[in-house]
This record gives sequence, C-alpha cells and structure tokens, in this order.
Amino acid sequence: MPAKHSAARPVRRRKQTMPLDFNKHVIEEFRANQGRVGGPFEGGRLLLLTTVGARSGAPHTTPLGYLPDGDRVLVIASAGGAPRHPAWYHNLVANPRVTVESGVFTYEADAVVLSGAERDQAFARAAEADPGWAAYQAKTSRILPVVALQPVPGPPKPNAASWGAHLKHVHDGFRRELALIREEIKRSGPGLGAQLRVNCLTVCQGLHHHHTGEDMAIFPLLAQRHPDLAPTLERLSVEHEKIAALLDDLQRVIADRGAGPQAVLSEVERLTTELEGHLTYEEEQLIPILDATVL
Repeated sequence: MPAKHSAARPVRRRKQTMPLDFNKHVIEEFRANQGRVGGPFEGGRLLLLTTVGARSGAPHTTPLGYLPDGDRVLVIASAGGAPRHPAWYHNLVANPRVTVESGVFTYEADAVVLSGAERDQAFARAAEADPGWAAYQAKTSRILPVVALQPVPGPPKPNAASWGAHLKHVHDGFRRELALIREEIKRSGPGLGAQLRVNCLTVCQGLHHHHTGEDMAIFPLLAQRHPDLAPTLERLSVEHEKIAALLDDLQRVIADRGAGPQAVLSEVERLTTELEGHLTYEEEQLIPILDATVL
C-alpha cells in the first residue's frame, strides 16, 4: 500500500498485516470517495482487491498499492518483508478470479503470478520507482511475488449513481493520475525511470480508449437524443483530435531514450493544460443531461 505522496511506495509497518479495523476504515473511505483516501495513503495509487478465501471460500477485501502496466495493474505480495506471503496472495493462487475496485470502476480480473524474467523486470521497475520495495525484499529470504491483475473481457461496473457522476469520476481519475505523474517526474533523477515511462504510456492509452468510446458510442447516442447538442459534440470531437496529437507527442518523447525528465514534463504539462479545458467544458455541457439518466 502506498505511503503519503508516493504513487508506488510500500507502507513501512511493524506487523505483517494491518489491523482489521484500520483496513475497514480505509475500505470505507475508499468506497465513499471514489478511490481517494487520506492519512498515510493520500496521493497514492490504491485499489481494493477482493479474493475468495483459500480455505473459507468467503470474500476478503484488502487495500493494496499498485503499479500501472498498460491494460492491467501489478500488485506485490510484500507483507512488509515478512517471512510469509500475505493471506490475499494465498487466496488468489487458489482462486485466481478476483474483484478489483479502482474507485471509478469495479471489475472482475484474473490474477496471474509473474515468473522468471517478466517478474524480475516488473519488480526492478517497482524498486527503481521506490526503493522501499527493495528494502522489503532485503528483509526476507522469500522472493516477493508480483501479480498481474488482468481485467476479464466485458464492460466494468461504474461506481456512480448516474452517467453524469460517472463522467466526473472518470475525468477526476485522469486528473489525479496526471498530477501523480507530474510529481513523479519532478522527483526523478537525471534519467526517466522505466516505471515512470510505463505510467505515462498507460495514461495515454487510457485517454485514447476513453475518447474513442465517446466518439464511437456516447456522442452518437447523445446526438440522436439531443439534436441541439450538435455544436457542443462537434467541439468536443475536435478537441479529441487535438488531445490525440498531444498524446502522440508525449509518446514520441517517452520513446526517445535520450530525453530527460524536463522534456517529458513539458509534454505532460501541455497535455494537462489542454485536457483540463476540455474536461471542464465537457462537464459543464453534458453532466446536466447525463445526470437525468440513472445507471
């Protein structure tokens, strides 16, 4: 689980597991605030993982820090460097189908324990992003497992009461992720770390998918039901093209191994400025209409 102001930093704790009442508080706060929590986990990447008990068959929910990895996310069974794997890891080994809550969506996923070079490369990225993972590994003789949570095909369940609220949650998710990335770049050394590159590429992929879904499905539906929205939808579509060009620019810089953090930060800030104006306008124009539709 990430500590305050760190996107991937593991929590330093004295015991192998957190007290159940503390876990319960974090879970309740997470669900009440679309994935945002305070205290030591404020500003970090957090998800809720629900596994099926290996022995009991009962569901167990655990807050975990995660690492972006394209269309999947990675979690590390560190247990604070304890000598034994955490209970959630044993559960998903026995029952790989899990439930993931991101704050914006709830979805089913298949848990895949990485092995060999794939595991080692993923863990090296994590440790480069935050040395705390390496410190946990140094405390124990077991190899800390890295687990990929691969979404099961199919639409995820929005965690919102209306389409308008859902749109705002999705937008806020992109805002938070870009803010995290900007802070990570500012804290990085002279080179751009491998995990930071993955974080940037993952948000680019997410924005592309989101805007493609709007252009192919949501906007045509709104145009059919609300012809008066035509000028608004046309403006939003044009802005999608501008943002797509900025995403291409950012990805080109990321692909340039000689590019330093400042060059990447400049592109991220250009993207953030354009995107914020777009998101704000879209919310002003569409949320009142979408809020009339109950999920």
